[in-house]
Amino acid sequence: MGYAGFFPRAPGGDEARGVRRSETVDIVSRVGVLSPKRLFLSNYPVGNPIAAFNSSLAVEDGVVLLHVRVIVGYYKYVSAIAETRVFMEDVESGDVSINYYAGRIVVHPSTRYDVWGAEDPRTYRLGDRLLMTYTGRTRHYFDPGRRERTLPVTAVRTGEGEEAAWRKAFVTVMPQPLREHVVTDKNAFLVKVNGDYLFFHRLHMDDDRFYLVVSRLDPREVEEALSRPGAEPREIVLRDTVLVMEPAPFEQKLGWAAPPIQLGGGRLLALIHGVGRSMGVYRVAATLLSYSRSEGVTVEAVTPTYIMEPRTMYEVYGDRPYTVFPCGAWRLDRRRLLISYGAADYMTGLGLINLEKLMALLDEGRVD
Repeated sequence: MGYAGFFPRAPGGDEARGVRRSETVDIVSRVGVLSPKRLFLSNYPVGNPIAAFNSSLAVEDGVVLLHVRVIVGYYKYVSAIAETRVFMEDVESGDVSINYYAGRIVVHPSTRYDVWGAEDPRTYRLGDRLLMTYTGRTRHYFDPGRRERTLPVTAVRTGEGEEAAWRKAFVTVMPQPLREHVVTDKNAFLVKVNGDYLFFHRLHMDDDRFYLVVSRLDPREVEEALSRPGAEPREIVLRDTVLVMEPAPFEQKLGWAAPPIQLGGGRLLALIHGVGRSMGVYRVAATLLSYSRSEGVTVEAVTPTYIMEPRTMYEVYGDRPYTVFPCGAWRLDRRRLLISYGAADYMTGLGLINLEKLMALLDEGRVD
């Protein structure tokens, strides 16, 4: 059982796990891919990164703001996060796959929480603020005897346009005694639902198991951290952690993908990635959650099959073969969801999901 007994289970999670199958109904339309050769870093002497993947996104006034995990050298595989702008016209036409784009590094190692790299950003709105939560490789990252080798770092965007910057506001940590047993914490983002602040994250504990969880954060602590600059991001302790779902028998682990889409009434549409046992292939599924202060997080449905798996050449061949790893999702209109994802840990892919098809699959996996 590991640490599963420490966490209350979300209602519906066990039932949802039981309806999942090791099959794929791929409903993601690939609309473009951005290779590292076509991304120029304007504020770094080496113009092109070696790899540009696991991107998140926000859409503003017809422009897709991409936040791209970039690698400039393989020695320690240290990541930074670059920001580039892609017109929606390029996405709609497919020109994103042939055009060249200028970007600039906006988040780089600078604190004890991310000195060995800033990885896998998730960009999202919280009220009128644009936030980004990324995985920080801490100062302990290369020390196998230490805990907390990665922790989620949340940054807030300040300023507008080309001069906008990102300030590292807070780091989330588990309460004692569990904190001493956290190996890594990642795949994280913050969501405000019905006045409460929910923190989605994926724990790797020293029992060598992975836990897909949602915790709560104190709203006052969050607002204070976002509003008042400090020399370093401040630590905020997570509380009321709930285990949402465990991996299916055919999976090694689950992780949160992109920040969820709010459907109203406390309902959330969230993407998750699953890593298969046989070959370690990364695939994508979806789940429908609900939240209320009295009931907490409830799993209402899950897609019985995966909704995306590696199938293009740039998804099956790269630094990590057979990997699709969404970090960004943005609702464009009533029918379309735009996602950004890492393709084989080397390039950034863009895809469109028809929401009617997705909701139909979720209807097949509803939990009674």
